[in-house]
Amino acid sequence: MKKASYTPAELNEGFVVAINIEALPGAGDKMAAVLQGLVAPTMNEPGVKLFLPYRSPTNPLQFFIFELYVNEAGWGAHQETDHFKVAVKDILQFAAKRERVPFVPYS
Repeated sequence: MKKASYTPAELNEGFVVAINIEALPGAGDKMAAVLQGLVAPTMNEPGVKLFLPYRSPTNPLQFFIFELYVNEAGWGAHQETDHFKVAVKDILQFAAKRERVPFVPYS
């Protein structure tokens, strides 16, 4: 399934979740693999506009994920998918810290 293209204005609309994760010592590569494995199935969800995981080049235990959903319901639906439920178990196992902060656009 091909993902819809969005204009810059449409990318500024929706429901954002910013996630900071610090992996446990020795678990950075495992965390990276779990996050990379989430990209394709998450991007195929109808309520997802973007799912972008990043890894710090200066601290390989630090990860940031930018998630953009059509709306808050899209975020809720993502959390109910099988791929998320499997991945979050590993994420929690490999994480020293995890912080999720939702955001919405303002005018």
